[in-house]
Amino acid sequence: MWPFSRQPVVPVLQFSGPIGMATPLRPGLSLASYAGAIDKAFSLSKLPGVAVVINSPGGSPVQSNLIFKRLRQMAAEKEKKIYVFCEDVAASGGYFLAIAGDEIYADPSSIVGSIGVVSRSFGFVDLLERIGVERRVYTAGTNKNQLDPFLPENPEDIERLKSIQKDVHDVFIGLVKERRLGKLKAPDDELFSGAFWSAAKAAEYGLIDGITDIRSKMRQLFGDKVRLKVVEPERGGLLSRLRRTPGASGLGHAGLAFADDLVSAIEARSLWSRFGI
Repeated sequence: MWPFSRQPVVPVLQFSGPIGMATPLRPGLSLASYAGAIDKAFSLSKLPGVAVVINSPGGSPVQSNLIFKRLRQMAAEKEKKIYVFCEDVAASGGYFLAIAGDEIYADPSSIVGSIGVVSRSFGFVDLLERIGVERRVYTAGTNKNQLDPFLPENPEDIERLKSIQKDVHDVFIGLVKERRLGKLKAPDDELFSGAFWSAAKAAEYGLIDGITDIRSKMRQLFGDKVRLKVVEPERGGLLSRLRRTPGASGLGHAGLAFADDLVSAIEARSLWSRFGI
């Protein structure tokens, strides 16, 4: 029995969606949008733990790292453990967030892993000629138009991009090894290939600590009377952005905002679809 007179409360942070990119009516996961909620969650309860629920196919490595660092900083400052629970997907940047946990759990059907870095683009080299459009680009700096989708691929540009990807990948690998020290049970070329697995295989490889759900685990730790309290971040999204936009009574600003969100929604959809969701 937990020795508090009142019902024990476990604060819950929910990270759901692509990291760093905005979608219509909803901001992407970023430190700017979650910093307040993270700080509040670690100050809300006297219990020595905070629960984090993750359902994300990844996204920005920078925002993943920033959120990861804030979670670990608050855990150290408040002397609390972080218990992570993966839902449908904790992959790529989603798994980056998961390793902020002292313990990581998943549902039997969760998808976990994808420890890698990817850059996606398209090539439109012949398109402009076919439709009779001449493209004009002027730059100051010899590499300013590298990886331009309307130009043939340049091997030097590809080599430079892969070098950057390797640096980012190395950071990811280093943190996984540090946070899962002594738990990883598969060779590096398998774990860090960018592949993803079911929860059972992820547990076998040591990427997670077990298969359970948040309510069962919290009741096991803190008693049957424990309550889960979700700490929500401030929400922005498209509607609030339109309300904040100067001159939003005209449709110009609204149209630009919607176009930006539409592009982000397509990118987000492509992230989710990679995992069959």
